[in-house]
Amino acid sequence: MNKVIVLVLGATGQLGQIVADTLRKNEAVSLTATSRRAEELPKLKEKYGNAVYLDLDDPRTFGDALKGVERLFLLTGYTVDMLVQSKALVDAAKKAGVKHIVHLGVFTPEADCYDPHFAWHQMVEVYIKASGISYTFLHPNCFMQNLTGFYGMVKNGKVRFYTNNIKLGWIALEDVAGAAAKILAEGPSKHHAKDYWFSTTSLNLEEIAQILTDVTGEKFIADPAPPEQFLKDFSVGKSYIDPYFVGVEQFFKQVVDGRMAYVADVRDDLPILLGRKGMTLAEWAKLHKEELLKNASPTPGRV
Repeated sequence: MNKVIVLVLGATGQLGQIVADTLRKNEAVSLTATSRRAEELPKLKEKYGNAVYLDLDDPRTFGDALKGVERLFLLTGYTVDMLVQSKALVDAAKKAGVKHIVHLGVFTPEADCYDPHFAWHQMVEVYIKASGISYTFLHPNCFMQNLTGFYGMVKNGKVRFYTNNIKLGWIALEDVAGAAAKILAEGPSKHHAKDYWFSTTSLNLEEIAQILTDVTGEKFIADPAPPEQFLKDFSVGKSYIDPYFVGVEQFFKQVVDGRMAYVADVRDDLPILLGRKGMTLAEWAKLHKEELLKNASPTPGRV
């Protein structure tokens, strides 16, 4: 049986690693992982069978990495450089004969979006369409992993976000990764020109804090902040703020003033893809209980 060759970016990150871990179990897929750190390649090759050097900041590395690749999982970093990185990678993919791109975007059910980093994803997707390569676009809402991961919403028993106490849609990163792996394995015959939406539940900070309290047995409290507080908190100890994060501040402002009220919507395509609904926050919190406990309010006598 000829296996389809799938290249996964971000295999050392949270979402990309789950995608790669899922695909390596699929006998119909020949998986290739990537890294921009040459020293990581031997470990990735041992784990996934094949790994190639690819530096998103150096398009000269794209050609060799894409040789023979049929399907590409495209996700880029959290900087304004994502625009050039994505364009250059799509150009290289077209030259290499890639047949299908699965792009990790954002939750943009309305086209007239003026949050910069959301609009950038929309522009990338327009460029992918223009390339003529078959495509599938993934549109996740706020990741539950933001609670303990990238944005670090939960610290010392407080749950902080910058949309006051307005409801937002949430999705488990594990669910999006599972959907991405299925799409990459099944390919364009089933998923060409499809947009899939991932927003399982709509919750505000008070509701999130209560769920975390119920699951962990430790007290969590809501600590809502206005949008203007985000860059003040985020810039502590930093001499430079990438325009991407100025866009994130705009996201918070436009949610609060109502222009992006749609991010509170529940829209879950997981039943179509995986035959089940996405995880609830309580289900996700049970999986990540130990991590959440590390961010609970210090309790005397608790180790």
